[in-house]
Parts: sequence; C-alpha cells; structure tokens
Amino acid sequence: MSGAVVQVDTTSPVPPYEQIRAQLAALIGSGRLPEGERLPTVRQLAADLGLAAGTVARAYRELEAASLVRTRRGAGTRAAPPPPGAERRERAELASGTRDFVAWAMSLGFGDEEVLKAVRQALREREA
Repeated sequence: MSGAVVQVDTTSPVPPYEQIRAQLAALIGSGRLPEGERLPTVRQLAADLGLAAGTVARAYRELEAASLVRTRRGAGTRAAPPPPGAERRERAELASGTRDFVAWAMSLGFGDEEVLKAVRQALREREA
C-alpha cells in the first residue's frame, strides 16, 4: 500500500475493524488506493496497528463482501476497481455525517463559529 496510511483510535467508540474497513473503503472509493494495489497481509497490518489478526481479518472480509477487495491465495489481497458511483455515495455520506455532527454540536449550545473552529482544529491535529 504505497503511501496510504490506516490508523486506529483505540479510544473511539467505533470498533477497530470498522475503522479499518471504513478507511480502506474510502481509499479505494476515492482511487487513492488504485485497482490492483496490494494491501498488507492480515498479520502485517495487525502487527503495524497493534491489533489482533482477527480484527484485521474481519475488516478484510467485510471489504471483500462489498467487492472492494479481492483475495487470492498466493496473490494476497488487492484493491478491486471502485464501484460505479462510489464518489457520489461518499459525498452524500459526508454531507449526511456533517449534518448530524452540526445538529449534535448545536444541541450542545455551540454556535457556527465554534463548530467551524472545532472542525479546523480536528483537521490540524489529524495532519500532525
């Protein structure tokens, strides 16, 4: 996986396998993980992330069930072609998630500027 990085936040309420699945799905859907690109082995990614191999295996199984990766004995797990309309669906998911986040933040009493400031801060922290 040249240049693509998967990270897991063990403090997140989102299960680690789902974090891996979502990040790899986004990389494949956006084309940043191109068709045919080989993913690390289950054991290698598990070791890199400090997780159990079963956690990574579950993420890979779910990606394969969604036709986002293909696994072949001897050839490893490779990115499949992005499904048609994947970018459109991802943009819709981003918009939906953003609306949910904004509604949640507003329900806590934060205003527009405070919400934008929090998002910018989160983006800066992610880059670091």
